[in-house]
Amino acid sequence: MTTRAGFVALIGEPNAGKSTLLNRMVGAKVSIVTHKVQTTRARIRGVAMEGDAQIVFVDTPGLFQPRRRLDRAMVAAAWSGAADADVVVLMVEAHRGLTEGVGRILERLSEIGEGRSVALAINKIDRVQAEVLLGLSKELNARYEFAQTFMISAERGHGVEALRQWLAEQVPEGPWLYPEDQIADLPMRMIAAEMTREKLTLRLHQELPYQLTVETENWEERKDGSAKIDQLIYVVRDGHKGIVLGHKGETIKAVSKASREELEAFLGRRVHLFLQVKVRPDWLDEAERYSEMGLDFRDGNT
Repeated sequence: MTTRAGFVALIGEPNAGKSTLLNRMVGAKVSIVTHKVQTTRARIRGVAMEGDAQIVFVDTPGLFQPRRRLDRAMVAAAWSGAADADVVVLMVEAHRGLTEGVGRILERLSEIGEGRSVALAINKIDRVQAEVLLGLSKELNARYEFAQTFMISAERGHGVEALRQWLAEQVPEGPWLYPEDQIADLPMRMIAAEMTREKLTLRLHQELPYQLTVETENWEERKDGSAKIDQLIYVVRDGHKGIVLGHKGETIKAVSKASREELEAFLGRRVHLFLQVKVRPDWLDEAERYSEMGLDFRDGNT
């Protein structure tokens, strides 16, 4: 049997649907999915099997114009993820089309596209008419010579199978990189922290989600097969702590319950989850917080 294995980087603007596609391809939830932009911070790898091929997805943070240190580190992580991959898939939202941001990505692609297959995936196709899709495909392919173009709906699964089969043919021949039953190479502690951060992001509004981070401080395996997980939520200001806790602790209780239930479903066993909120004004400038997120602190330098 000839096996194949390789890395596929999903790139695109924030909210293009990269995390949704990753989760659909892998068949489990390994990447944080919310309606808010810029929620993927670390390059989460999901592993999908297709026939004799193992496709290792690098889900990169969305590419945007960075303003802060954290933004710059995220964008650097996205481009280095693409530069290290065997295959790159650029995701573009059908209804938004060729935006300024997509234009900037296309310019940069000519640098990193050398020597690797680059595919175009036009996502959310159910939002526009067929002629708009064809026009957009033509326009994008005129700007960059894509190896293949796919029309998909990551949320509904349309066109995803064809994309996965094509990717399986593109990755190089070689032994599998991970055990067959492994779906992600992120430590469970980080996946658990991401799940809690997703629940916080969904419940809180405006800027706050980008000014908080979650870390799994302690993970204890219990004799009865359950796990006790202690997590810290770092916020920048005292006022933010109050918002995260909510009136009479209602917000933190709801977040804890939702996160615990999802963790139990993911792990297939009981979880005792304890959340604590700490004010840490400078966490956005602490190298240790970045390494917890799988980002390089130095990439945030101006």
